[in-house]
This record gives sequence, C-alpha cells and structure tokens, in this order.
Amino acid sequence: MDKKKLLVVDDEEHICNLISLYLSDDFNITLVYDGSSALSAFLQKPFDLIVLDIMLPQLSGWELCRKIRQVTNTPVIMLTAKDDPYDKILGLELGADDYITKPFIPGELLARVKAVLRRFNSAPAENLQIIMYPGIFLNKATYKAEILNQALELTSKEFNLLWFFASNPGIVLQRENIMLRVWGFDYMGDTRAIDNTIKRLRRKLESVSGAPLYIQTVWGLGYRFVVPKDE
Repeated sequence: MDKKKLLVVDDEEHICNLISLYLSDDFNITLVYDGSSALSAFLQKPFDLIVLDIMLPQLSGWELCRKIRQVTNTPVIMLTAKDDPYDKILGLELGADDYITKPFIPGELLARVKAVLRRFNSAPAENLQIIMYPGIFLNKATYKAEILNQALELTSKEFNLLWFFASNPGIVLQRENIMLRVWGFDYMGDTRAIDNTIKRLRRKLESVSGAPLYIQTVWGLGYRFVVPKDE
C-alpha cells in the first residue's frame, strides 16, 4: 500500500528533521523551509496532508493556508510557536483542520496527523469539490479543468463525465453505470451518446502536448480512468 504524502513546512531545519525522523515510517515526507518553496511544491504535485508553520520567510503560514484553501481541501495542521488563542482561532478560520503548539512531542503530532486523515478520508465523496492528480486539476464548484497547467474548454456534460472518471480511478466503469451517473435516470437515449462524448473528451485531453492517456477502453466491459504515476 502506498504511503500518504505529507508536505512539512517550517523554517527551522531541526524541526523538519525531527518530524521526518518520526513520521517517515508511516508517510512519504517532503520538507521545505519557506513559504514560497512550499507553494511551489504544493502546486507541482498533490499531497495528502500539509504540516504548516505560521512564521515563515517569504510567505507566511497564514497566507499560504489561505492560498491552499482557494484551490483544494487538503488537510492542514498548523504549527504555532506559542499557545496563543488568537493564532489558533485565525488558523481555524482560514481553513486549518488542526493545530499543535511548539515544542511538541513527535508522538502527539503523529497521532494528530492520523486523526485528521481519518476524518478527511471518511468525509462523503459527494462533498468533494477539488480533484488533483499529477498533471490534472478539477474544480467542481467552478467547472474548471486543467491538464498540465493548461485550461480545457469542456461542456458541462464533458466535465461531469471527466469528474465521474476521476472520482473512480482504476475502476472499470460500464456504460450503463456511466449513463446512470452522468446522464441521469430519465435519459432515454442509447449508449452511443456516451461513446461519442468520451471520444470528444479524449480528443480534448490528448490535445494537450505531453498529456498521458487518462481514459482507457476495456474491451467488452467499459472504460477506466488511469492516474499517471507521480515522477
């Protein structure tokens, strides 16, 4: 089973190393030491959780948390240097999922990370508004789709179809299931409309130079969405 990916952001190198030492057995850890580098790392690939210090050079933890919440609901645990209620309240208002005060016991941080991930992973999939995979970004609230940082012009049906595929990675989806979930119960047409829409969607996805084959045909069964491997 693949380890969850954590982005740890703190300008104190010994804090980052301590977190990596205690959490690397359970998670894949990426360490960065300033806000700008953290934002770049976050935009380059998806993470399952972010541990974020407040006082950072170049871009504060407050501002970074706000930017993260503009595009994704990835869980964020804030690190605070002092037990200040204002820091905790502001962090939660900006969208942080939890906070921990320095100095902390590594075991407590590990427990909080696991608890936040359990809560996040148990949330209903229907409430998900953002999907991010390597090279692909979907925002259901705005119907925005990007492949390799290039915007795609999709019809609402094409977007809903891509969203349904991306919500079920690696699963073979039969035409009847796709028709029910994307076209609805009252659709009176046949499955050729599905095949034609998938062809149009594929052409748009493949029009982006270097884009992988996201939607595969499984002959005799249906289609499967393939998540590209993170480099």
